[in-house]
Amino acid sequence: MRLPVLRRRNHAVAKRGAGVSPAAIPAKYSVPSDPAEPTQGEGDHWEQHKHHEIWRRARTPAPPTALIRSMDATLRFAAWLGLGIFFCNGPLLAAPPLREAPNPSAPPANQLSVSGNACGPTALLNAFRFGSPQWQRAADAVTGKNDRERIFTIIREIGMRPSKHLPGRPRWNRRGVGVADLRDMANEMTLGHYMPPLHDEVFFIKPRETPEKLLRRVHHCLEGSLAKGFPPVISLRRHALRKQKNGPAQWIVIDAHFVTLTAIPRKLEKNARWFPVRYIDPWGGRHCEGRISIPEKPVFSDSSGQSSCLEALFPEASVGMKLLRHGEQTMLFIPAAIGRW
Repeated sequence: MRLPVLRRRNHAVAKRGAGVSPAAIPAKYSVPSDPAEPTQGEGDHWEQHKHHEIWRRARTPAPPTALIRSMDATLRFAAWLGLGIFFCNGPLLAAPPLREAPNPSAPPANQLSVSGNACGPTALLNAFRFGSPQWQRAADAVTGKNDRERIFTIIREIGMRPSKHLPGRPRWNRRGVGVADLRDMANEMTLGHYMPPLHDEVFFIKPRETPEKLLRRVHHCLEGSLAKGFPPVISLRRHALRKQKNGPAQWIVIDAHFVTLTAIPRKLEKNARWFPVRYIDPWGGRHCEGRISIPEKPVFSDSSGQSSCLEALFPEASVGMKLLRHGEQTMLFIPAAIGRW
């Protein structure tokens, strides 16, 4: 509804500070200091104001529900893929199907409720929570009133047991946990629930395997685990090309992290060199997006000069960034994962 021209003109002049006194504006067009209590002499204009306010409130959207947030994330992810979502008079035309976590609206656990190095146990808790009902039951069986207590339970009762892979050390310590030990912890979390075992897979190139075949093998493992109801836990490693005192610069590991995969395309294109993913970062319990790709330039080259692993292009992942030195080249890789395959 259009407001009276005289009211808008006087209000604009007063707002610019041109020396117009509020008393110079006719009372009929004055704006009350509190809209709930109209000033005297407003007459019909106050009725217009009420109708305008009712119309404005009717157009204000309600806060989104968890379902709407999940749908919005899916639509944004499809648009990010470059596939597009189109609306027409007929049905909704969507992108090719994604393989998503069975329980995408679950609340993600935050490792910062415990400490900065609890990414492994937290990623496991998120994988169980976002999985199929049988994995959700295993997550619910972890004792604790909140996520902080549940993560502590996983660390104390399972993570502090002796490692089968590092003699003389517990599985988890203040520096974190390895992939094999985290797999053992995941399988022990399911004891008594009659669950299938989880496995770890190393994502480095095999003999007579090309980077393209490695990409398809990684996609096959991750998509297959989601299809079986378990969101896979991905290991990330931040490498830096660091100068050495007595030799040329070398790629070294400066930090590691775990995240939980929640969405991936069901199929790859014929000549694909990357694929997009959605994941839960336990650092802050955040929903993030990225892609897994064949590096543009060979890194950790094998005898034939091909890259021996895949790169994680995760722009929202801050793992290891504070440990970089000025001017250092860095890359984030995916050396392994835990899932059902």
